[in-house]
Amino acid sequence: MSSKRPYVSPLRERSAARTRELILGQATALFAERGYGRVAVADIAAAAGVAPKTVFASVGSKGDILNRIVDRGVAESGYRQATEEILGMRTPEAVIAALARGTRAGNESQHAVHEAIRKALPVHEDGEALWDRATAAYRDALRAVAGHLHSFDPSPSCPVEETADLLWYWFGPLGWHTLVMESGWTWDRAEQVLNRTAMLTLFG
Repeated sequence: MSSKRPYVSPLRERSAARTRELILGQATALFAERGYGRVAVADIAAAAGVAPKTVFASVGSKGDILNRIVDRGVAESGYRQATEEILGMRTPEAVIAALARGTRAGNESQHAVHEAIRKALPVHEDGEALWDRATAAYRDALRAVAGHLHSFDPSPSCPVEETADLLWYWFGPLGWHTLVMESGWTWDRAEQVLNRTAMLTLFG
């Protein structure tokens, strides 16, 4: 005897998805503004206009919410397509310029997500794992770009591993944060200087 599949209402599914997005959006803003340790599920529920039990039912605990924010931030950063485009470029100048432009766009659009993660690190139960999870794909993309830069003739004078580290130093989230958030640079100015610094350092 075959069992019937439970009916799933498309309208209810869309409503649930909107609720999840609302909760995650409000949680991201609160974590970025106050810090993860100073935000309770009740605060997120109040900001989203739902009951705390709705938060737990929709997205889980505060730790689950932060994990979802990290995963969504990685997925929405556009790193995969940007990396593929950069790996198809045929001059160092084009690669570095695209890298500066692309990482600027990703860090600017994902600023609240990055702030939420950064402020969570000191109080998170496993901050090192959280940081690795949030940045692993980013670092892998920069390693791939470093390898591509070393395919040119002439190539950077330092080993490819050092090139990858330098790209992370310049174009990783902490580099952008230092210049724009801590030092008050505009995103345009930071992009211009990082582009020039990387080009001069790696290719003279």
